[in-house]
Amino acid sequence: MSRAIDNLLECVTVELLLEKKKNVVISCIYRAPGANIDQFNEWMEENYQTLSHKSMFICGDFNIDLLNPNRHTGTEEFINTIYRCSLYPTITKPSRVTTQHATLIDNIFTNVMDSKMTSGLLINDISDHLPVFVVYEGQYRKERPKTNFFYRRVMNEHAVRRLREDFMGQNWEPVYREDDLDKAYEKFLNIFKTVYDRNCPRMRYKHKKNYSERPWMSKGLQNACKKKNVLYKQFIKDRSKKAEEKYKTYKNKLTEILRRCKKLYYSKILEDNKNNIRGTWNVLNKLIRNSSRRCNYPQYFMDNDTQVNKLEDVVEKFNRFFVNVGPSLAGGICTDDTSVIINNNTIERNMSSMFLKPIAEKEIIEIVNKCGNKTSSDSDGITMTTVKWVIEGICKPLTHIFNMSFRLGQFPNNMKIAKVIPLYKSGDKHNLTNYRPISLLSQFSKILEKLFNNRLDTFIDKHNILSDCQYGFRSQRSTSLAITDLMEDITSAMDEKKYTMGIFIDLKKAFDTVNHELLMDKLEKYGIRGLVGKWIRSYLTQRRQFVRLGEYQSSELNIVCGVPQGSVLGPKLFILYINDICKVSETVKMVLFADDTTIWASDENLQQLSVRVSEEFGKIKKWCDNNLLSLNLEKTKYMVFGNRRPHNELQLRIGGANIERVYEIKFLGVMVDDRLSWKSHIRHVQHKIAKNISILARVRHMLDVKALRILYCSLILPYLEYGVENWGNTYRSSLQPLYILQKRAIRVVHKMGYRDHTNVVFIRSKLLKFF
Repeated sequence: MSRAIDNLLECVTVELLLEKKKNVVISCIYRAPGANIDQFNEWMEENYQTLSHKSMFICGDFNIDLLNPNRHTGTEEFINTIYRCSLYPTITKPSRVTTQHATLIDNIFTNVMDSKMTSGLLINDISDHLPVFVVYEGQYRKERPKTNFFYRRVMNEHAVRRLREDFMGQNWEPVYREDDLDKAYEKFLNIFKTVYDRNCPRMRYKHKKNYSERPWMSKGLQNACKKKNVLYKQFIKDRSKKAEEKYKTYKNKLTEILRRCKKLYYSKILEDNKNNIRGTWNVLNKLIRNSSRRCNYPQYFMDNDTQVNKLEDVVEKFNRFFVNVGPSLAGGICTDDTSVIINNNTIERNMSSMFLKPIAEKEIIEIVNKCGNKTSSDSDGITMTTVKWVIEGICKPLTHIFNMSFRLGQFPNNMKIAKVIPLYKSGDKHNLTNYRPISLLSQFSKILEKLFNNRLDTFIDKHNILSDCQYGFRSQRSTSLAITDLMEDITSAMDEKKYTMGIFIDLKKAFDTVNHELLMDKLEKYGIRGLVGKWIRSYLTQRRQFVRLGEYQSSELNIVCGVPQGSVLGPKLFILYINDICKVSETVKMVLFADDTTIWASDENLQQLSVRVSEEFGKIKKWCDNNLLSLNLEKTKYMVFGNRRPHNELQLRIGGANIERVYEIKFLGVMVDDRLSWKSHIRHVQHKIAKNISILARVRHMLDVKALRILYCSLILPYLEYGVENWGNTYRSSLQPLYILQKRAIRVVHKMGYRDHTNVVFIRSKLLKFF
């Protein structure tokens, strides 16, 4: 809990749950200097007197000197208030010392009477106030045992070279002799794992204790810091001008040397990685503390009303939850009989059929070389980086297996296993529903899917199968183009003094609820039939997954519906599944980006427009029901665009539920308002850029201009560029704050003064001004 009262105090409070002792309440308070003490005392008594049955530690900077309580009646009353709250001070010596004064204004008050508890002051110059501390032993409830080791493969230069040589000389005859696809792939995988384990074994390592995050700190610098602390202690003891001057002179010189050493350290590492963008970003991320999104899992999870503590049980609960999401949603949709839906499908039949041309080794090598250097391992413990290292040694057996797959219309069963990592989204961390499944599929499955997807794209483009309103997962299409098409239509309507009503539709777990029979029927009509259809059916069915948390792994469960998450082919199959939604209505327009669906229509008469859009939305809901896609009516919103807001209130009801009207909404990454003024989006961009400028300012003294420019192009420029073709045409006065922020960022990057002119720098660095 946090609380702030202007000109009085700021407070943050947490409660710790202990195993064998009373719960502990910890508050950190800052009382503003000169704030009304009577008002502060009243607030303290009101908030803490009722908590006396719990262990309390109230710490902070109170700006009330307890060494001289008799000089001020307010101080005496503060001490009485503390006593009335059953608290007593643990610090009795000065916490702020100068050559002229010594005051006790920082303290930790507690009601804990424990002989083992210790408290005191730290003689440290981190601030002009001495840090105060209390040591109190307690054990957290349900604390997970922490391992002091981890496993990692040996992947040094020598091991990688041996691995490549071993694969180049490997005998793959056992794979070639097999006529059964699953057995051939199983033998390939066994040989691959054997060679991998032989050359790059998994080793157990201990976590290093006292790991330093400041590698530039040499032994000499560490000794210098110790000497500085000795001088500070001497100053605190003597409180003389001579001791203060000696300490400050030494401290300032040491600070200058530390900054120079830190800058030299990072400059050297960045120079060593100048041809390695991944290595460069590893260094920069450490500097800006932008660590990877690791999920710190809570000590327990809730499954309905049951608390689950053991990780071996947690992974099983997660797996069942993720597997059942799609079928549960699809089962709750009221729809017609599936056979009736298939027979009534209005997709025009394509008389041409898709065929799969054979795969060449060169094609596999090209696809693998274009893959990212990802180090995440699949269900077999293989990373794409490893595959890229050895692709020339394994491309022959892979070509054999992949061609066999296309020839038989079969997808290898061992490629259908997904390793799932739960990733926290938002909300209560103990609730399973607040986690998103991240599926890691077989690396070789991704290669085979890309080979198939290239052939599928060629067929789709040749026969113009996908609707023009679909912008997702297509070449020459993007979110920016989707935004532009919608905005141009709305702007044209506004120029003609028309209203535009747009509905921004939200689908629940759309990829998870795809019905395989409906999908196969649609693909058949699009011309994806015969052996190709058989291959896709094999790809979709008999898929399995398990959940992994650290060293804990669940059992495997079957996936009965949906398209594979984290796959290459899944998104393309989904947009084919949803493709015919564009034919549901002829009177409203649509923009789709995968499952993000927006419909709109324009009219001079708002009431007639509302009725028309409502009727057409009803048709779309029926289409979604019949295709087992679940509409999330709570998150579905509508907006009325126009030069003026209507006086009368509109109501949009679908299926007995009211659709909420909003005046601004986030659409494909940009904030859109009902007047197309773009003020809300500009505020959003301002906030993001201002925050990132503070990151640049924090590291500017450690990096050279070249490294700072890399950060500028990553932290600032994308916000200025994304969707600017739409919102960049608004009033110059609205855009002015962004231009000011851009100039401020440029000054930080080039280490200029706050008021220095930037025109020359923009020209010299070849950076475009915002306007």
